[in-house]
Amino acid sequence: MPAPRTPAAGQDATGLDPTEQDPTGQDPTGQDPTGQGAEPEQEPGGERAAVLRASAAGLVAAFVGFSSSFAVVLEGLTKVGASHTEAASGLMALCVAMGVCAIVLSLRSRLPISIAWSTPGAALLAGSAGTHGGFPAAVGAFLLTGVLVVLSGLWKPLGRWVSVIPTPLANAMLAGILLPLCLAPAHAVKSDPAVGLGVVLTWAVVGSVRKLYAVPAAVVAAVVLIATTTHIDTGTLGPMWPHPVLVAPHFTVAAAVGIALPLYVVTMASQNIPGIAVLNVNGYRPDPGPLFGWTGVFSLLSAPFGGHAVNLAAITAALCAGEEAGPDPRKRYRAAAVAGGAYILLGLGAAAAVAFVNASPPNVIEAVAGLALLGALGNSLTGAMADAHHREPAVVTLVVTVSGVTFFGVSGAFWGLGAGGLLYALRYWQDTRRDRGADRGEQALPAQDVRRGRPDPR
Repeated sequence: MPAPRTPAAGQDATGLDPTEQDPTGQDPTGQDPTGQGAEPEQEPGGERAAVLRASAAGLVAAFVGFSSSFAVVLEGLTKVGASHTEAASGLMALCVAMGVCAIVLSLRSRLPISIAWSTPGAALLAGSAGTHGGFPAAVGAFLLTGVLVVLSGLWKPLGRWVSVIPTPLANAMLAGILLPLCLAPAHAVKSDPAVGLGVVLTWAVVGSVRKLYAVPAAVVAAVVLIATTTHIDTGTLGPMWPHPVLVAPHFTVAAAVGIALPLYVVTMASQNIPGIAVLNVNGYRPDPGPLFGWTGVFSLLSAPFGGHAVNLAAITAALCAGEEAGPDPRKRYRAAAVAGGAYILLGLGAAAAVAFVNASPPNVIEAVAGLALLGALGNSLTGAMADAHHREPAVVTLVVTVSGVTFFGVSGAFWGLGAGGLLYALRYWQDTRRDRGADRGEQALPAQDVRRGRPDPR
């Protein structure tokens, strides 16, 4: 696959919104839009300070990305049948795939390409009722998802097909997936008030100061509170070093329809496409096709070891593509590469993370996962209900998805999107028919004979 194109001059270098381009294609400042014709702003302290700043941004991005949602990933893999060892293997495979993919794409393209696992996809798995065939069937679905993402990069009509799904329905489906998980903090406060309130209050206080660090702070608070209030038998923790577990895939129609297709849709719509948008906002204009294709390839490589999906980062990408990674947009790729290396190191601690989660009160870990997803839930609900005309199909999608109903082994996310889609199509057909009728009525109005007050015989 070809390397992505060179970025245009970005917001941090010009001080202007990169989307506000002159119709001629020139940069609003009059500078060369490639960034090669103007001397970029230099980091105070020289090149060493610039490297340190980029490295710090990359390390923070990796820590925030891992700590904010690893509990969601573990819960999702466990819900679809993974054992503790297989879940640790899947978490490690995702971290290594993310890290290598970020390093390769960033160094090859000289763009800050940040990679992450599919958090909405993990939430989809966590909200499922499992699938017939157990974890091997889920791994087969992961492989199919990777193939679809690769095809989206190679064959543009497939990628455009995702954008054809009405935005209210896609958001409603995602909200229905997230809502049950976001109730966990309330359940944790009820079952264990001391620990639950401590985690929630930490999240709220830190979030009021710096929202980005709210969930990592909640993770730290959970670890401290669990360690001080819960007796953990070290003999039951299990291995602290990860062991890759190769899972032979089993392909079933139910897993393909109930896991692979919804996982593909939420990964593309909630991760890959927003990831491209983050790069564009910061002044980078890569060709999306190769990026989608490469993330699909690394998804395929991680799937046999339990990884569900690798994709472009959306939230943490702003740390590596923005001014936090340095004033020179042409050198911010180093932050993404450092984040990739940090993800690989974090992957080596996957087994320890799984062991601690398994020894902890389940409600507390689920509460952390729920807090991590509250922002995504709010955004999804806003997008689903913003259009009053299509609000009812969105509500139907949300309700059916939340219900968790399964038919023929296919999860509620698919049926929710299908039910809302049918109502959406019916409303669209009614609107089109009404508009055509109105047009024909206007064209059929007879000319009036003003003098006689009746139709002109001509």
